[in-house]
Amino acid sequence: MDLTLALVIGVVVVALIFDYTNGFHDAANAIATSVSTRALTPRAALFMAAAMNFIGAHLGTQVAQTVGKGIIDAPDGSHGLVIVASGLIGAIAWNLITWYFGLPSSSSHALIGGLVGAALASASVVHWDGVLEKVVIPMVLSPLVGFTLAAGIMIAIYWIFRHAQPGKTNRGFRYAQTVSAAAMALGHGLQDAQKTMGVIFLALVVGGFASPGDDIPQWVILAAAGAISLGTYAGGWRIMRTLGRRIIALDPPQGFAAESAAATVLYVAAIGFGAPISTTHTITSAIMGVGATKRLSAVRWGVAGNIVTAWILTIPAAAAVAAVSYFILHAIIE
Repeated sequence: MDLTLALVIGVVVVALIFDYTNGFHDAANAIATSVSTRALTPRAALFMAAAMNFIGAHLGTQVAQTVGKGIIDAPDGSHGLVIVASGLIGAIAWNLITWYFGLPSSSSHALIGGLVGAALASASVVHWDGVLEKVVIPMVLSPLVGFTLAAGIMIAIYWIFRHAQPGKTNRGFRYAQTVSAAAMALGHGLQDAQKTMGVIFLALVVGGFASPGDDIPQWVILAAAGAISLGTYAGGWRIMRTLGRRIIALDPPQGFAAESAAATVLYVAAIGFGAPISTTHTITSAIMGVGATKRLSAVRWGVAGNIVTAWILTIPAAAAVAAVSYFILHAIIE
């Protein structure tokens, strides 16, 4: 078998492994609030999230285009494929580390950090303007918008239902959370499955099996959607506990507000701007936003601080692992 073809197949397999780890790492994003408020059982929530992730992956390719074309320029041939593979290894390693410690870090930023680290190690071109506009600025804005929007929705809920019976209100919002959790899972598929599509498409272009102006092949969309759905159904229980219970003790109205706000931010970023934002950052900040409307002390800021530290470390840590992976793969393969 030709070396380039073998490397393309290898990169596709590694990309789908990353997609699977993305699914079980980020499963908590969509369903932690619904499970913690007992709106859904864990298994039913995971099945619903897996199905909605699969559907969401088919709703657009704007984010995939950004990841595939707007972050780095990998050279053609086996050298470029080694760079892409190294970026994926860096992202997978950081996903597994943060999953082990139960920290809801960003798979998206791990992937982008991995690509940038591998590109820098190989002296390839990094589109810093694209990284700034499509990654760094949305990385800062999306948690702020998620926090503010969730707080606004929560305040509106408090005002609208100020005379309602708490028990009846909670039952109603448990049903409503089924819809908001589904919307969140759909947004996760729309965002995160597309990132893997973008990397696979980048590998196809570098390997000479596609042109930069081509549409993303249907088999790539189906493969990425299937891998992230399977990963989601496998579940990320460690992170689910952190999001659902350790930041604040959620009730159904708060869960609904957080999920609705986060889903809105995901749709606007993906469809409106093609920006690969972090579903993890968005839902975590939304949970903090709804908690802060009750009282600032309701949020466990120590846990929140650990999460923010993981956010800050994600891109450089994944980049460092990817750079080391590049030197090893380069020495072995090239």
